[in-house]
Amino acid sequence: MRRIPAVIAVVGLSALALVGCSSAPAAAGCERPDAGSSALGLVKAGGEPGSPTISLTDPVYAQSTSFTDETVGEGPVVTAQTQDVVFSIAIANGATGAPILETVTPVRSVDFWTTDYAGFATMLDCATEGSRIVGAVPYDQLSEQAAANWDIQEGQSIAVVMDVQKVYKAAADGAPQYNDRRGMPAVVLAPDGRPGIIIPDGAPPQDLAAEVLKKGDGEKVGAGDAIRVQYTGVNWADKKVFDSTWEKGASTALSLDAVVPGFAQALDGQTVGSQILVVIPPELGYGDQATGAVPANSTLVFVVDILGVDAPAADTSGQ
Repeated sequence: MRRIPAVIAVVGLSALALVGCSSAPAAAGCERPDAGSSALGLVKAGGEPGSPTISLTDPVYAQSTSFTDETVGEGPVVTAQTQDVVFSIAIANGATGAPILETVTPVRSVDFWTTDYAGFATMLDCATEGSRIVGAVPYDQLSEQAAANWDIQEGQSIAVVMDVQKVYKAAADGAPQYNDRRGMPAVVLAPDGRPGIIIPDGAPPQDLAAEVLKKGDGEKVGAGDAIRVQYTGVNWADKKVFDSTWEKGASTALSLDAVVPGFAQALDGQTVGSQILVVIPPELGYGDQATGAVPANSTLVFVVDILGVDAPAADTSGQ
């Protein structure tokens, strides 16, 4: 039985974050702060975009997190803490210059990084995809566990080079579309884009019914793509939410060949930035089998925001 996958578990880094920023062009209403420091002149960034390296000419100390954009990208802008990002990062001990870490993060929201490395989230505030950010973060802006893991002592700092590789949409931001099909659910949106679904009285559509509520101008998605989405699912019969990435606090990536047929049909060929309302009859959903909180023979209603497409996983089969 195919199903909509659950949110992917955390992998990779233990968690990251900083504080500060520099002046750079950004989206309307998102002004990149200036948090430079003379100490940043001691941090030397190298490596190709997406593979940063770091070295220090002298010890680097910072009383508060400071950073500057060495390169300003021209891609999408981080305008919300709930936005998902991918960045590659190189970190060194500011006191000794010893390398600590070079890695690429998994897809995570900006606010994910605040628990152990809150400064990284601040570094990303109004940053643009394609930017290279050089920063310095003091001991007291790391969690005790993070500082211990990296052997950073009180009074010391870390030096950072961060390449912002991918910025996803926080929610569907396409152009609103006019729909007039009778008997369809209504959708209301919270300020952050979280949908509420109002199921009408009466019988649901007998066939698959899909409407584009917002039409994005991004790339088309299809089979084989790892489509990054936020969604809410409601059972037509009892009008209750049975699954929601919004409630779980994280987006998810799904493939159209790993979800119920009606969900796949509704999303195939849609564009990034779009919001889709779909009513799925039982035969294109879970059929006559109960699945989790979904009873057998249920008509399912989803509102799906298409936020982006994840990069393909690296092929290590030949290694």
